[in-house]
Amino acid sequence: MRNSHLFYIVKLLRPRQWLKNLALFAAITFGGQLFDFESLLTVVIGFVAFCFLSSSTYIVNDILDLNKDKLHPFKKNRPIPSGRVGIPEALAIFVVLLFVSLSLARYLSPLFFSISIFYIVLQLSYSLVFKSIVIFDIIFIAAGYILRVLAGETLTDYHISVWLLLTTISLSLFLAVGKRRSELTLLKNAVTTKIDEVRKSLSHYSENLLDAFSSIFATSTLIFYSMFTFLEYPGGIKISLDVLLPDFLPYFLQRKWLMITILPVIYGVLKYMQDIYEKSEGESPERVLLSDKSLLASVIIWVLLVIFVIYFIG
Repeated sequence: MRNSHLFYIVKLLRPRQWLKNLALFAAITFGGQLFDFESLLTVVIGFVAFCFLSSSTYIVNDILDLNKDKLHPFKKNRPIPSGRVGIPEALAIFVVLLFVSLSLARYLSPLFFSISIFYIVLQLSYSLVFKSIVIFDIIFIAAGYILRVLAGETLTDYHISVWLLLTTISLSLFLAVGKRRSELTLLKNAVTTKIDEVRKSLSHYSENLLDAFSSIFATSTLIFYSMFTFLEYPGGIKISLDVLLPDFLPYFLQRKWLMITILPVIYGVLKYMQDIYEKSEGESPERVLLSDKSLLASVIIWVLLVIFVIYFIG
């Protein structure tokens, strides 16, 4: 019985969504500092802090959406709506998580602490107000992803390029739109559930409108990432590859190795769109990533290619 209750407490924290916090490692990875122990340790601590911080906001969101989640086909099985975890206990866990996360954030740096505070304000504003306002609900979801990247930037001496920042913004909006698209499809197929009772903003979206949004941000993500790989000069460990770089090749082609990482990105975006439209699974990006083996493989290949190009080809 005790183990069962512990399971629901862990489930309350949504550890699967901690995958989103890996965005904190973007700056240190592209900055060539991934294998610097001191910098890596700092980002790891920041990652832990953001995991606790994001879990605390999920608890508040579940409490505020209690009545609506009871009407949702899947969310009704969450620990609080199902009654497995009581509200007083959930609030106590929220306080502990918030205290630990902010203490770690303050220990790391004042700027990281400020972003953490802003993240909390953003999530509370979303849960209380903007979740029900069309367009703003998408923007606020995307802002959470963007803040994670910026938080990771504050923990290192490297500032991500404007093209990588634009890629992050576009990808965040793409994921947010995909989330809304899948929610809309799911609720439309639930005969006993009224869309406006579960999420008011969804009643103002049409599938065609969200399809158009998805196409826009998928395209902009690929364009911005392609520009980033073309304009960025990766640093790090340098290995001479003169044999693979004949003299007759233009110099700019010899410096654009990051462009090979575009291939898994294209596949990943297209595969994710397939999951949204054919399987209606975009409501939870981390669930899609873990359940779709080919999509997960493309992400792993992309990560390995980025590390190889930045740290070994240079």
